[in-house]
Formats: sequence, structure tokens, C-alpha cells
Amino acid sequence: MRTHQAALLSAAAALLALAGCTGGPGADAEPTPAASTPTTPAVTGPGTGPGATQASGIPPEPTGEKRVIYLATLGGIDPEIVNGQDDQAISRGRDQCGAMKDEKDPTKRVAQVEQRFTGPNHPSGFGPTKSALILATVQANICPTY
Repeated sequence: MRTHQAALLSAAAALLALAGCTGGPGADAEPTPAASTPTTPAVTGPGTGPGATQASGIPPEPTGEKRVIYLATLGGIDPEIVNGQDDQAISRGRDQCGAMKDEKDPTKRVAQVEQRFTGPNHPSGFGPTKSALILATVQANICPTY
């Protein structure tokens, strides 16, 4: 058990080091703004909408620089984690935050990540070491207060 905690702490330290190294040439360039499209507000009933999602422990999607850092860090751990499916990687991270709201045991959190984050060549997850790094990435970029 202490080995898993040490691995988690090491992963968190590595993540913090990686978060400071987000750019190469052109990293300071302004992002291209997305085209705005008019939207019609959706009709929601009780227990639906963003407030309900946040109340259930699922935070809002990361945007801007947080989104870029999150996806780049996951890709740095293993390119297959994102595998061109940005929205899926974000959805899995948000779902993990919801699962972590009530689960405080680091070992169980890593096990949850291993089940949640899978890929074509990793149908059973990415293993405990990479899962600990994924967990640290999720916490740092999507739900830092969990």
C-alpha cells in the first residue's frame, strides 16, 4: 500500500514538473478563437443542467489553457490515452472527478482510473503507474479541490 502512495506522490511531482514545461516554439502564440454560433437554450427540468452536474461532483469541462495542458499532459503519459479523442478524454476525466468526490483512498482512486481510462492496446487500463499519473493530471486540471 505504501508503494502505491509513494508512486502517487511521485506521479504528482512529475505532473507538476511537466505542467511547467507546456510550450515549445510558438507556445506563447494566441489561440485561434472558435467561431461563435448562435445557440438556443435547452429546456431543462429539475435535477438537470450544469448546476445538477456540479452538485453530483462532476466539474465543468476545462477550457482554454487548462484544456490544452490537460490533453497534452495525458498525451505525454501515453499518446493512446487521448488517441485523437479529446472530448472522450475530457469526459473520462470529469467522470473520474465525480467518482473521486466520495472516494478518498488513493489506491482505490488509481484503480478507478485504470478501469475508466482504456485504449485499443490497453483494454484493461494503462497499469498502476500510468494510472497514478493520469489521476494526478485529472486532479490538477479538472478537479483540484477533490
